Amino acid sequence: MQSNMSGSKPTASTQQYLDIAEIKQGTIVMRDGSLRAVLVVSSTNFSLKSADEQNALISAYQSFLNALEFPIQILLQSRKLDINSYLDRLRAIQQQQTNELLRMQTQEYIEYIGKLIEFASIMNKTFYVIVPLSSGAAKQGFLSGLSNLFNPATQISGKDKEFDRAREDLYKRVSQVSLSLGSMGLKTLLLTTEELLELMYNSYNLNTATPIKIKNIEDLDLAK
Repeated sequence: MQSNMSGSKPTASTQQYLDIAEIKQGTIVMRDGSLRAVLVVSSTNFSLKSADEQNALISAYQSFLNALEFPIQILLQSRKLDINSYLDRLRAIQQQQTNELLRMQTQEYIEYIGKLIEFASIMNKTFYVIVPLSSGAAKQGFLSGLSNLFNPATQISGKDKEFDRAREDLYKRVSQVSLSLGSMGLKTLLLTTEELLELMYNSYNLNTATPIKIKNIEDLDLAK
């Protein structure tokens, strides 16, 4: 009699429960044929602004929402900030210093930051805007479907052209959102395919999630 404990069946992949079909050319393709693009957006310190600046910012945000002719999704992710690279950079600066007093002060600062992160979790908040485009492609007729069945090259070519047209329409929306956010003093960066894959992985693996590695993150000037 074979024991049921002799082996375990492979568990189902999480991917089959997601609505995402694939990610290509910096675009998320959903199972229903709709598309998504993701912008990472810089933040602003609202509390440090004057009353007039706050009112102007609120008014600009209201105008931005009222002008939208399509839905968007705003995503906020909070993750523990990894400052090891920052500490390594400080240690490198310390070794290059010729002034003994500055070297001692840098060492004290490194020790202070090290003790600070031992007792407190420093969180990093990242803001994303997800821009969608619903599938508007007409369904193929029965005869067209038979034609594609016997000519798969035509089917693949048609799908590629359809994707390119839809992606172009999606990026028009992305440009509109970027310009509107830019009028509020916010900087945006469109995520690439690699960055989208990393974002999806980290979103569904929170225990092992690491900060998103965006190549041009310096251009965003997130620390305001």
